[in-house]
Amino acid sequence: MPALLPPALEPFLDVLRCPVCRARLRPGHGSLRCPSGHTFDIARQGYVSLLTGIRATSGDDAAMVQARTRFLSTGGYAPISETLTRLAADALPARGTVVDIGCGTGYYLAGVLDRLPGARGLGLDTSVRALRSAARSHPRAAAASWDVFRPFPLGDSTVDVLLNVFAPRNPSEFHRVLRPAGRLIVVRPTERHLAELRGRIPAMVTIDPDKEQRLRQTLDPCFEATGTRHVEYTASLTRQEAIDLVGMTPSARHLTHADLADQGPLPARVTVSVLATSYRPR
Repeated sequence: MPALLPPALEPFLDVLRCPVCRARLRPGHGSLRCPSGHTFDIARQGYVSLLTGIRATSGDDAAMVQARTRFLSTGGYAPISETLTRLAADALPARGTVVDIGCGTGYYLAGVLDRLPGARGLGLDTSVRALRSAARSHPRAAAASWDVFRPFPLGDSTVDVLLNVFAPRNPSEFHRVLRPAGRLIVVRPTERHLAELRGRIPAMVTIDPDKEQRLRQTLDPCFEATGTRHVEYTASLTRQEAIDLVGMTPSARHLTHADLADQGPLPARVTVSVLATSYRPR
């Protein structure tokens, strides 16, 4: 039986564009279709597969999604979500459009929508497994498969707030889809982020000390920073939470549970340290 059009996806029909020909998309028989006949299936889990037939970059696998879901449910990153939500609320119109690029399971998007009852949200991610969760993360959260490095399946100047949390960036596309008064909010780790875990597990991905300089060079042609908040605190962890925290990061692609078991005791407390910056289009 074909999947029905999810209620959260319907409001985005004025924003979404066919990734093949850029025409508007309309509901079909368990799918979205453009006038030229390009068709994109709606999965029974509620997300639309816009990447059909296109090879995507790697996204979270099932184990990473499970680890992410378990860890985020503990509230360990709640202060990050709260800061992001405040920045979004400061920038968003009463009935605005929020798009989360690299949304994962939809945790941060759901936090914004909880705070803003008139807003609608769309999460884009390459991971089908993550999108299954994102499509259920909030009644006003739609979800679609897409690759951040390709031109977004969105119309020009259709988005009020773009969220980019621990995810890759595409500045020219961010600029194209944002309204002139819109905001891009970027959350990224500092060098102190999870330092205790990285010190105990050498195979974890390190944080480039030139990360901030490269971010400025990448975004400066299109965006101007309007304010940055530094979120830093110490989080207590059980051993399972520490394993999940490693397992939800890109480091999980280089580590197994056996690798973690070989590390002996894991830190019971870690430093969480991120920067959250709001940018306006130039």
